[in-house]
Amino acid sequence: MDWSYVIINAIVLACIYGTLAIGVSITWSSLGLINMSFGFIFSFAGYGAWLVAQHISHNGVVILASGILTGALGGVIVCALAFIPLHDKPNFTIRGMIATLAISLFGTQALLWYFGPRVKNIPPVFGYGSIKVFGSTMTYDKVGAVLTSILMLTAVLLWMKSSRRGLEIRAMMQNPHAASIVGIGVRRTGFYVMAITGGLAGLASVLLSQTYYLQAFGGITPMIKGLSVALCGGLGSVTGVVIAAVILGINEAMTSRFWGGQYVLITQFGLIILILLIRPRGIAGILDKAREA
Repeated sequence: MDWSYVIINAIVLACIYGTLAIGVSITWSSLGLINMSFGFIFSFAGYGAWLVAQHISHNGVVILASGILTGALGGVIVCALAFIPLHDKPNFTIRGMIATLAISLFGTQALLWYFGPRVKNIPPVFGYGSIKVFGSTMTYDKVGAVLTSILMLTAVLLWMKSSRRGLEIRAMMQNPHAASIVGIGVRRTGFYVMAITGGLAGLASVLLSQTYYLQAFGGITPMIKGLSVALCGGLGSVTGVVIAAVILGINEAMTSRFWGGQYVLITQFGLIILILLIRPRGIAGILDKAREA
């Protein structure tokens, strides 16, 4: 068995799904919102990048940037429709989850109506070719996916640590009630959070769509995997998400290699159940009891 091939695929999957999962985790820990519309944002961003590739430019940087910006726009739309009207209402967690799920269902149907059922392909963002890594061939799209994900996540985390808006988001993550008392605007911060996490979903969409394909309901499986990684790592913990992304990435790569891709979700959820039985809050969960009140 070619272990280097499995390890490379695991790293690529961990980077892409970890990008989605960190967005899920940041949204929950700062806004108390379990965003079920990531599947719609994923597809929305992919179609935005596809339109740019078809009508404006085939340049990889332009396509990647268009996907990130379209994803950020999708996040802002979801924030305006689901978070802003509901964040101060009773049972916001349940209401927000239902609202974002409704937006996802409506949005994917709208994408299906407008773009049709035929799958579409985004041209390779990083060009054609391959390099040898540990004796295995690694195509440019995989190399680019790993490097771009790492750079994007590093930039987001550095921005959250050093900028004023980033510090406001971190304050919301630690204690939303205290943050609002000292004058941090919940609604304004909500737009920043949803734009950033939407941009992360847009990045993941372009990175996956250039390898596979793009369709209206194509974001459902990545959303499920992103939520799975976030739950497994512990909602609110970036470190836990990274660890969980690596574990589930290895699981998916090995399952695909030994048994086939049709068994990936089965083994993935089995592994998640096992981890949550051992650690109910996830690998490094920091669920705030105030969120559950």
